[in-house]
Amino acid sequence: MSIKNKVFEQLEGNLIVSCQALPDEPLHSPYIMGKMAHAALLGGAKGIRANSVEDIREIKKTVNLPIIGIIKEVYEGSDVFITPTMKEIDLLCQEKVDIIALDATKRVRPDGKIISEVFPLYREKYPEQLFMADCSTIEEAEEAYRLGFDCLGTTLSGYTEYTKGKELPDTELIAKMVERFDIPIIAEGGIWTPEELRSVFEHGVHCAVVGTAITRPMEITKKFMSAIEG
Repeated sequence: MSIKNKVFEQLEGNLIVSCQALPDEPLHSPYIMGKMAHAALLGGAKGIRANSVEDIREIKKTVNLPIIGIIKEVYEGSDVFITPTMKEIDLLCQEKVDIIALDATKRVRPDGKIISEVFPLYREKYPEQLFMADCSTIEEAEEAYRLGFDCLGTTLSGYTEYTKGKELPDTELIAKMVERFDIPIIAEGGIWTPEELRSVFEHGVHCAVVGTAITRPMEITKKFMSAIEG
């Protein structure tokens, strides 16, 4: 069995937990993210999505699960910040993450190019690396499929300027992607409850990512507070 098939076989029908904390959050720390990932493993997760080489290295100390690696880097003049340039691709490849996820939207990247111009360069440099396309629309998913991404995610639906206000999880987009493409579709974004998780699997996704609802207590607290405050 190829490495590619083995990774996707491990993830099929299962939950991936995103363990991330941004610099302005109290849990921002490789040590804490390592503990979060270990807790997710003990809870039954079959994969981890993680941000930064530092966090990924810490997670690997206690967790032997497939890792979807990203590097969030903000560049002036661009809205693309999930693994936005070759620099971040290089770092994640050096760290040997199982899957590299990157923004595959139509937005202009920090170098002034679009995904169709840069992804062929990534694939040429790292032909054996698995790449996940973080998309926000069906058109972006179609382009990512054409470019040769190994799997497609709904990660950025609701987070691009032209998809703001979309109800999440975006089951409409999920259903279209499952119907049209013969590669793994990963549901990600806005999955807050076990019922919503079950719903996306009923649409036929390969696997699903849950992050905020499990690993970001500040945002979880805000959600409960909003119920009190109306």
